[in-house]
Amino acid sequence: MIHKLRAVFALVVLLLLSSCGGGGAESGAAEPDPLRVGLIPNQSPESVEAQYEPFGDYLSEQLGRDVELTVPTSYTAVVEAMVNDELDLAYFGGLTYVQARDRGDVTPLVTEVNPGTGDTTYRTVIIVPPDSDIEEVEDIEGRTFAFGSANSTSGSLYPAIMLQDEGIDYRTDLEEFTYTGGHDATAQAVANGGVDAGGLEDRILYDLIDKGDVEEDSVRVIEESDPIEGYPWVARGALTDDLKEQITEAFLDIEDPTLLDLLRAESYERVEAEDYDFVEEKARELDLLTPQ
Repeated sequence: MIHKLRAVFALVVLLLLSSCGGGGAESGAAEPDPLRVGLIPNQSPESVEAQYEPFGDYLSEQLGRDVELTVPTSYTAVVEAMVNDELDLAYFGGLTYVQARDRGDVTPLVTEVNPGTGDTTYRTVIIVPPDSDIEEVEDIEGRTFAFGSANSTSGSLYPAIMLQDEGIDYRTDLEEFTYTGGHDATAQAVANGGVDAGGLEDRILYDLIDKGDVEEDSVRVIEESDPIEGYPWVARGALTDDLKEQITEAFLDIEDPTLLDLLRAESYERVEAEDYDFVEEKARELDLLTPQ
């Protein structure tokens, strides 16, 4: 009788384990279907989602599984979703990536090759109104300044680094600073004279000018940053190594020029965690490692 009870118990345990394994893919297990992909809202969430919809279709076809794209309303929300296992793949900036890895198990996979530089880097620019008396970054001390999101690499961290390099602590040496929430809003704030200066990603500024969203003669670039390692695509650590490699290969295999143009990429290259160690170091120094 005891042997029969043991056999029944073992069978029940086996069935329960099988049930958990079978349902795991739908609830975000190591081989999720659909694959949940999050994108940082470096511009308005609506424009970001529209931009990446063709990519979602491509990735779904390459992986043989559904892909759900989401664009939360803030950088912080993307970090929170990733560390709480609500996303499987995310397009982060360098700062949001190191914020996420400080709190959870995540793996950077690839970043884009920038068509403008031919490598994986881009830059931050500091801009002022065209008739401003500000000629150099050091002139910004005691003035008003616009950052993008507090969690943006090129809209917050690197402008703070550039100010720091000229002896200006953004926390104490400005008359006032504001977070506009996005690069496009920062450009508009400077162009409209709402602030004395602001910092944003160079590619986005020039795209805004090309599209006519910002008049070319309404802002003036006074400084550009050192090269910044590109935005990493980051996988949830719990994904299988096989799926991470499939995702990586899907990026490396993109050849469609229309899709690459939508992604602002010439191609893609693998990245490693150490590529973002400088970002983490400076984020800790400037009190920006904790999502704000």
